[in-house]
Amino acid sequence: MIKAVIFDLDNTLVDFMRMKKEAVKASVAAMVDAGLDLSYKDAYESVMGIYDAEGIEYQEVFDHFLREHYGRIDHKVLAAAVVGYRRARDAALVLYPHVTSTLTQLVKQGVKLALLTDAPPKQAWLRLCYLNLHHLFDSVITSEDVGERKPSPKGFRMVLEALNVAPQEALMVGDWPDRDVKGAKSAGIRTVFAKYGERVFQGESGADWEIDDISELLNIVRSA
Repeated sequence: MIKAVIFDLDNTLVDFMRMKKEAVKASVAAMVDAGLDLSYKDAYESVMGIYDAEGIEYQEVFDHFLREHYGRIDHKVLAAAVVGYRRARDAALVLYPHVTSTLTQLVKQGVKLALLTDAPPKQAWLRLCYLNLHHLFDSVITSEDVGERKPSPKGFRMVLEALNVAPQEALMVGDWPDRDVKGAKSAGIRTVFAKYGERVFQGESGADWEIDDISELLNIVRSA
């Protein structure tokens, strides 16, 4: 019997990459309008290149970009970038279809919900609160809390302990086979691969189930 479901956050519940790309596009357009002496294309590629090198959650990306380009920070251009980014981010931060209804139904069925994410704690909670999901989770654990990133089994074991469930009583749902699936399996947890959130991986996920829509999870929980 499944008593708990553990979710990854970005690209499993939230369409994170869509949000990130739209926010960067808006920030670059704002910088160009504020006087940045680069083409939109070159600036966009440069900012995304910094994310590739430093990590997609890098918080100093525009400072880094401006120092790299000018050797200093132009605060007019920086302010334009931050405002453009925030406005577009808030507009583009959306859940995948059926996320809210699926999570709500699981809660009604008495299933405990947890989040295990490699996102920074502040950013994870901001996304959860903005999307009004924060009240649905019994436990939210980030890699910063764990001290290790997925696929380390440590975080998965911390979630099991927090929820007071055995590995065989839990499911892990995520979009990254090398982190979510492998990490959960190493902790003895069965896995569900969120195909709808993974846009690059083409091989075998190794998961116990694969889903094209999060609502399919309801049948898995009933039958597992």
